[in-house]
Amino acid sequence: MPNYLSIDTSAHASVALIDSQTGAVLGERTSPRGNDQTETLAGFVRDLLAEHQQVGAELAGIIVGVGPGPYTGLRVGLVAARTFGFVWQVPVHGVMSLHALAERVLDTEHVPAEFVVASDARRKEVYWAKYDASGELLDGPHVATAATLPALPVYGVGASLYPEQLAEAGAHGVEESLDWIAQAAELGWRGIKDLAKGVDLSDTSPQYLRESDAQVPAFMKKDKA
Repeated sequence: MPNYLSIDTSAHASVALIDSQTGAVLGERTSPRGNDQTETLAGFVRDLLAEHQQVGAELAGIIVGVGPGPYTGLRVGLVAARTFGFVWQVPVHGVMSLHALAERVLDTEHVPAEFVVASDARRKEVYWAKYDASGELLDGPHVATAATLPALPVYGVGASLYPEQLAEAGAHGVEESLDWIAQAAELGWRGIKDLAKGVDLSDTSPQYLRESDAQVPAFMKKDKA
């Protein structure tokens, strides 16, 4: 069976090539930095496909993280995935990026009955969502301060940023997960599972949850008025 290319840029630039039947990760690349998606993503895809002698047009499809995430970084991955899909004539499937963190929780030894995953939303806030022990989404995604999170175990790098606020909410960060970010390998596996269940992943609209930081210059507002 053909393989899937998975892409996520909600945190760092991350790509993976995944066996469509077994979910085995054939290869992956993730940048150690969080602000170089434009510079690294295309090269990661090129090198990964070349290393595994994978032709883009022979992929089963592309699975891309739709966020939530910062505007610029998230846009890079979505534009790239849509462009590759158009050029190679393969389907593009959108998966919420926080699902990648939830899949990582499911791979741990002790999965709570309910848990929260959280990523860095900057501005002293986190992106978060709540799941049950099967990985089913119960609530979210949201962007909010850590003090407003449910009183549950919290996984992901977002849990490491505001421990005092988490404590106020009765929540607690899970130590083993405090450096976790959304990565393409887990994102792709979640996408493959959802597709097998018949979940519609055709929507690749970005989940920004905030307005862009870009502002219309004052002189343009005056002219428009």
